[in-house]
Amino acid sequence: MHTVAVLALDRVIPFDLSTPIEVFTRTRLPDGRPGYRIRVCAEHPEIDAGAFTLRAPWGLNGLRDADTVIVPGTAAAEPLSPAVREALRTAAGNGTRIASICSGTFPLAATGLLDGLRATTHWTAAKALARAHPEVDVDPDVLYVDNGRILTSAGAAAGLDLCLHMIRRDYGSAVAAHAARLSVMPLEREGGQAQFILHDYPPVPRGSTFEPLLAWLRENLARDLSLADIAAHAGMSTRTLIRRFREQTGSTPLQWLHRARVRQAQHLLETTEHSVERIAAQVGFGSPTAFRDRFKRTTGVSPHAYRRTFG
Repeated sequence: MHTVAVLALDRVIPFDLSTPIEVFTRTRLPDGRPGYRIRVCAEHPEIDAGAFTLRAPWGLNGLRDADTVIVPGTAAAEPLSPAVREALRTAAGNGTRIASICSGTFPLAATGLLDGLRATTHWTAAKALARAHPEVDVDPDVLYVDNGRILTSAGAAAGLDLCLHMIRRDYGSAVAAHAARLSVMPLEREGGQAQFILHDYPPVPRGSTFEPLLAWLRENLARDLSLADIAAHAGMSTRTLIRRFREQTGSTPLQWLHRARVRQAQHLLETTEHSVERIAAQVGFGSPTAFRDRFKRTTGVSPHAYRRTFG
């Protein structure tokens, strides 16, 4: 039987800890036998889980002969202890599959096992992960990343997606589909993490000389604005506008405008019953096709799929 060891670090997030326990415990093979044996392991017998304290029945020795080790997220960025680092690296060296859920990518990255690999985490923590571990290729737009023996997932419910993906790898689509039904989850979700990210306007330093221009752009999203139009309103050449705009926002005027239009379209898809064609015109796209292409490029899903999720 496939053994899954769930590593409970101090300040473990209960949701992340319980996700693999519930999903793998409920997995049944076609003949009714359980597909997995679950162990909850920890460096110390008692673990702080925020609202409560839990006792782990297994120590780090429970990782040694496990087929899969899962590292749930934690609520605090505590330094990884040498014992945990060594246990994870030893497991990886023995060919054990290791997966992280949500911010569990941080302790996994601290072992060096993600160096040179693509990985993900909760979208709110992606920039922090990239800063802390520049040797990791951080992708904030996906629900999970499978590198073969090393896997990472985004936040919260993306842990379910990752667990179902591993079940499918282990036992096939029929077993995974049954586990998905028990979890009341689709076996595959459309799109990636980008659909859940609020694509807000890029931050602008307080007192920026571009604040009036950005306010004007927000008020005129529906207009067919060219770079020359924006430069004329700002009272400067297009070349100067591009240079100064990038200095203050990190983006070009047209990139900022496209992003603002998509953000407004998200709001309209969530709060109105307007057709996609009408929303495309309301936010200033020249055609519904151009709108759909830009929206999917930004959020990872089509406008219709976004509305089904958030409308």
